Amino acid sequence: KKIMVALLLLATTTLNAQQQEKKQYAFSLQQAIEFAWQNQADVKNATLDYEIAQKRAKELFGIGMPQVSGSADITKFIDIPTTFLPNFTNTAIYQVLKTENLVATDPNEGKPTEYVGVKFGQNYTSSVGLSASQLLFDGSYLVGVKAAKMYAEFVHKQANQTKIETAVTISKAYYNVLIANERMGLLSANVARLKKLNDDTKAMYENGFVEKIDYDRTTLAYNNIVTEKDKTERLLTLGVALLKYQMGMSIQDDLSLTDKLSDTNMSTEITNADNIDVNGRNEMDILKMRKVLLEKDMKLKQVAYLPSLVAFGSYSVNASRDEFDIFEKQPWYRTSFVGVKLTVPIFDGFQKANRVKQARREVQKAENSIQSLTQGLQLEVLQSRTTLINSLASLETQKQNRALATDIARITKLKYEQGVGSNLEVMDAETSLKEAETNYYSALFDTYIAKVDYAKATGTITKN
Repeated sequence: KKIMVALLLLATTTLNAQQQEKKQYAFSLQQAIEFAWQNQADVKNATLDYEIAQKRAKELFGIGMPQVSGSADITKFIDIPTTFLPNFTNTAIYQVLKTENLVATDPNEGKPTEYVGVKFGQNYTSSVGLSASQLLFDGSYLVGVKAAKMYAEFVHKQANQTKIETAVTISKAYYNVLIANERMGLLSANVARLKKLNDDTKAMYENGFVEKIDYDRTTLAYNNIVTEKDKTERLLTLGVALLKYQMGMSIQDDLSLTDKLSDTNMSTEITNADNIDVNGRNEMDILKMRKVLLEKDMKLKQVAYLPSLVAFGSYSVNASRDEFDIFEKQPWYRTSFVGVKLTVPIFDGFQKANRVKQARREVQKAENSIQSLTQGLQLEVLQSRTTLINSLASLETQKQNRALATDIARITKLKYEQGVGSNLEVMDAETSLKEAETNYYSALFDTYIAKVDYAKATGTITKN
């Protein structure tokens, strides 16, 4: 019993903790987009890429600043290195004997006859030093720093493009949930209406006023509408989960949408087909900046012909001891120097020349890509414009058809209740109404999607 009580308390505590961690959100479309910009993984990674590019530019800038390093070491020789020197002792003795005419002349006189090993140094050596260098001139450095700063801006543009794509995705998912919510309300009303019709028909059948086939028709229609409502409800749950995922929100959190379809403005200012400007598109800015970066790369390869100049210097002190008393008051010997190094490229087998030619062709490719993208974006605007116009026209037609089908269903049901209509007419009218409603919501969804695509094509998706 104690174990069961403990498990029950543990389960209750865990459930309460989960409920406390569960968050509640209520967002408009713009709020949902801004939440995604803060929490969606792709957007966060794009922002981090921009920060990395900024740090990379600062790293390259540091190459042109003074480079200073220090060093210190202590060495204990287990065996002091041996150096071989000529044995001039024997030669000196021979020279004395020759001077005294005690030996005959030797053709090899004056040359050492052997070598002796001599150990130079002491058991312990130590040195402490400081070295510095300063880049005075390097054309590649100057161009590289400018290119690095531009690359950071290039990555920033790419991050903006990720935000634009995220806004498009969130907008479509948000509208999908809004329409599914609207349809769920209508289906619930239809279920209630057909339930009443089915109950009334059943009562009339039991009292002998209608045939069984009439009751079967209403039962079939009622079962179909209940099945459609259940399916739409599951799709709505999935749509909300998809929206949460695309926003970077936990699936466990609750999300409600504050916008209503009646609040959204379906009227969109549609530009003239002859007045299309795609220079404001972020994709165009990215490609133009890429071309500038390629031009910087070409210039970087051109300035590789220029010489580079570096100043350097070093200061160190050294000590050598037989015993480990390096830091006692004994002499340390200084070594210092300064210098300038000039490097002048002379001939590299035409490697630089061919690199420049390759870079020049990359720039030409970028120009071709800009031309192609301009045409593609203009075509995208035309396509999205045409789709939006057609969607608005179709939506207006389906809206009228829905109103007509609703009125026909109402009149047909009224005639049936007054005994001047048939059950078959009622079922036909209900079927037509259901089809009209399906077509209306399909046209409504297509219109919202077309509106989002048009806003993206005209570069206004993040301005709405």
